Amino acid sequence: MSKRFVFFGLVTIAAFLNGCAGATLLPFPFDPGGRSLNSPFSDISPRLSGRYIVFASDRRGTQDIYLYDTVEQRLLNLPGLNSLDLMASSPAVSDNGRFIVFAGSRQGITGIYLYDRDFRQLRNLTDNIRAEVRNPTISADGATIAFESNARGQWDILLYNRAGQPLAVPTDPR
Repeated sequence: MSKRFVFFGLVTIAAFLNGCAGATLLPFPFDPGGRSLNSPFSDISPRLSGRYIVFASDRRGTQDIYLYDTVEQRLLNLPGLNSLDLMASSPAVSDNGRFIVFAGSRQGITGIYLYDRDFRQLRNLTDNIRAEVRNPTISADGATIAFESNARGQWDILLYNRAGQPLAVPTDPR
C-alpha cells in the first residue's frame, strides 16, 4: 500500500514545526474513508499544539471538529462535541489536548464554544454576548480563551477564562 502525505495546511503546520525555516513534509497515513489526518475531504483551519492537530472538516457531510494525535497517528474520539445543528470553524487546542475551543454557528447565531475532553462537555462561552464573535484561540494550559467580538461596533479582542467569565485586562502599564 502506498503512503500519501498531508497537503492541507502543510505550509501552516510546517511553519509551526520549523519556525518558518522551510517546509517539512509530514508522512501521515492516507485513509480514503477519512479515519486518518490525510483524507480526500476538505480539511480547513488546522492548528498544531503540542502533539495535537485540531481542524474542521466536512468528513461526515457537516462541518465538524477533529483532533489528531501525531504521536499515536490517529483521530481521537470526541463524544458530545459535534452536532448536526452546529457548524464549527476556527478550532484551537490546549497543549495537553484536553480543551478545544472553536467558533460555532447555530441558526445564524455565532458563539465561541469550549469542549472539555475529560468531562465530554461542550459549553457556549459567549451566550451573554449579543454580537458576532470569531477567531478563538486558547492558551497552552487551557486556562484563557481569546477571541474577537464586534459588540462595540468594531472588532475587539476579548479574554475569557474556561468558566466563561471575562478577564480584566490592565490598561495602565505601571
